[in-house]
Amino acid sequence: MAVVRYFAAAQEATGLDTERRPETTLGALRAAVSEAYPGLGGILPRCAVLVGGSRVDDDTPLGADDLVDVLPPFAGG
Repeated sequence: MAVVRYFAAAQEATGLDTERRPETTLGALRAAVSEAYPGLGGILPRCAVLVGGSRVDDDTPLGADDLVDVLPPFAGG
């Protein structure tokens, strides 16, 4: 199962720092966490979602050792 790390507003929406998820593609993971955490569904489309530190498409397979980071947009300058 992939490990998902939530940051900033995503962490607040889920109430979690990290969790293990069974989904096998990034698209399936996005859909599942949006359903599991309705507050996350509203911000997820604006988040950078990285697999192994890289932006990838929703068809990307997820393996047991994959690290997925959910990074909301940050303000600052």
